[in-house]
Amino acid sequence: MLEEVERWLSRRSWSAADRTLDAILAAKRRSATTVSVVLPALDEEATVGQIVAAIRRELMTAAVPLVDELVVVDSGSTDRTAEVAAAAGARVVHRDAILPRIPALPGKGEVLWRSLLVTTGDVVCFVDADLRDFDPAFVSGIVGPLLTDPDVDFVKAMYDRPFGDSPGQGGRVTELVARPLLNLHWPQLAGFVQPLGGEYAARRSLLERLPFPVGYGVELGLLVDALHTVGLDALAQVDVGVRKHRHQDGQALGRMAAAIYRTAQLRLSRAHLVRPTLTQFERGEDGFVPRTYAVDTEERPPMREIGEYAVHRAA
Repeated sequence: MLEEVERWLSRRSWSAADRTLDAILAAKRRSATTVSVVLPALDEEATVGQIVAAIRRELMTAAVPLVDELVVVDSGSTDRTAEVAAAAGARVVHRDAILPRIPALPGKGEVLWRSLLVTTGDVVCFVDADLRDFDPAFVSGIVGPLLTDPDVDFVKAMYDRPFGDSPGQGGRVTELVARPLLNLHWPQLAGFVQPLGGEYAARRSLLERLPFPVGYGVELGLLVDALHTVGLDALAQVDVGVRKHRHQDGQALGRMAAAIYRTAQLRLSRAHLVRPTLTQFERGEDGFVPRTYAVDTEERPPMREIGEYAVHRAA
């Protein structure tokens, strides 16, 4: 590990317990910084309501006014995700209702990018909607450094990811794809425990300057681009404990890995692959059948280049 990264780990890696909620709130009042929380959601009726309710109960009260707005962006759910989230107290916006001039593409990154147009917070905190046993420290822990330290622009959550009953076995794509890529090509980012984690917060002033991969590559893309835009010392991570969530099957992980590799390659060369596709195999009646999938290659431009965003910010 680079000496620079070792120094960074000692200066920019914290625990959620390192900042009390009172200290975070005091810093928020002094700086008059507003905070938005965004939950991207696709068919998450089983968990989204509990997350929304916990944030409203613990972080959106007169006594603890940490979060100023809570938005669930529905990515085309076919279940009751939108109804459950709204009943729990979130403002729910459908992905297709945001920036209709540009037809929406499928993918998590697309939803995160569009969320900047329907939120107003100076700090934007993203939280996946499939978390179980949700702890509000996932929000307060990663928002805290952005409110207490003006030199920090981007904060990732770090945590244990159990796989079933096995501790520490989650994050398979992280260990097999993302971590090798980062160590080989962006060694300054080798200190991030969960580079692909879906819980992170950043200043709007940074997010609006970054391109967003529309699919699974969004976390790696934002992390790499944030490094190049503001430097390692403006990035940080906070330990929030244990993350429990729904795990993907092996083939879905393969598609995720391919998208992440594609995102990395674009940033390394800014050139096009000859064949941005992935072929996987499924057993059929007559043996293994190939299935070919397109790998996410689309990216949205920095939000500040979108005319509607300037109008939204001026309103």
